[in-house]
Amino acid sequence: MRATPGKILCFVTLALVVLGVACLARAAWAETQAPAAAEQVAVGGDDISIRQGMVSVGRTTGVYGFLQTGGWKCLVMVLAGCFLLYLGVVKDFEPLLLVPIGFGTIFVNVPFAGMGSEHGLLGLIFKHGIENELLPLIVFMGIGALSDFGPLLANPRVAILGAAAQFGVFGTLLGVVALNALPGFAFTIKEACSIAIIGGADGPTSIYVAAKFAPHLMGSIAVAAYSYMALVPLIQPPIMRLLTTPAERRIVMKQVRPVSKLEKAVFPLLVLALCSVFLPSALPLMGCFAFGNFIKESGVIERISRTLQNELMNIATVFLGLGVGMQMAAEKFLQVNTLGILLLGLLAFSLGTAGGVLFAKIMNLFSRENPVNPLIGSAGVSAFPMAARVSNKLGLEADPHNFLLMHALGANVAGQIGSVVAAGIILAIFAN
Repeated sequence: MRATPGKILCFVTLALVVLGVACLARAAWAETQAPAAAEQVAVGGDDISIRQGMVSVGRTTGVYGFLQTGGWKCLVMVLAGCFLLYLGVVKDFEPLLLVPIGFGTIFVNVPFAGMGSEHGLLGLIFKHGIENELLPLIVFMGIGALSDFGPLLANPRVAILGAAAQFGVFGTLLGVVALNALPGFAFTIKEACSIAIIGGADGPTSIYVAAKFAPHLMGSIAVAAYSYMALVPLIQPPIMRLLTTPAERRIVMKQVRPVSKLEKAVFPLLVLALCSVFLPSALPLMGCFAFGNFIKESGVIERISRTLQNELMNIATVFLGLGVGMQMAAEKFLQVNTLGILLLGLLAFSLGTAGGVLFAKIMNLFSRENPVNPLIGSAGVSAFPMAARVSNKLGLEADPHNFLLMHALGANVAGQIGSVVAAGIILAIFAN
């Protein structure tokens, strides 16, 4: 590539700026190592020397902050934020989630920026949007408006797969007990419940439960939940291939029946009624989900439906991502507990995927005339709609004419409901 004069000038200017900042930071660092000399410089009352000015500027640079004791941790987290941006932009792993989280991680770990302070941007987002559960509930309205219960209503038996995939949630509780046997880990039952919800692959639900049971672990839990949601295309396929045979992956499912508009409009009201009667603790999440879906299916307020699906959903997701990134401050995230949460989250997600696939195989023992392709069982986790796309992709790899998307979407929507029900049960049992 030919170096033009403009490129050379930009490179030289950037190099000089970096060199200047490094020199200022080095001078400030030297002052901290020589307090006696610093006191001599300070003599002179209100007079400010050039050297004093350089030292003051140097002490406000990010380089100086990274050189301080523990500053390397902040640098590690800044690099972690850059890695999230790489996954979101270059690898296209759910950029809508990972890009805001990545920027939030960088913002909160830059020394002296103060963006994660009480009155900083990220601090305000977290306090007024996440800590009080506002943003997760708004996101659930948007998810409801984006969801289509048609595939579930056309083939109700896939609802069982959504329930089976929640095995990851409850199975992880046992994993937390086992982890507590290791030195350095001492999770309480409420902390264990908050971690286990990661198995539902539902970020807003994980944040909602963590805000009630373990707010001090919310950052690690939210990052684990959203990261594993974004990494569905990497995590699920090996598990799905391991648990299924080539013949099972080629199973062609019958086309679903058409679902009337009336059925679609009544279903969210039915879900809302059942939740109100049997599981009121899940009503905030389920109610917002049903509200968004009813707005869409009623068809009489299209403007609100479009707003929920687009503008409001996008704004809430951006703020939610930045707020989650704020919880990735070095002093909170780089702890032994965080490693345990990430490992347990991966375990929970893997168990949920495996539970759905295995239960689909069990269903086939009793339904040989109309078998279920086990690949759609992995969509029982509520990573909507990524998990359904992965099921469809693996089905097409086994047979280019085997389209499983609509069937997988039915299991995916059932998983969304299942994760909320699992959260509601946990809240009902352990809230007091």
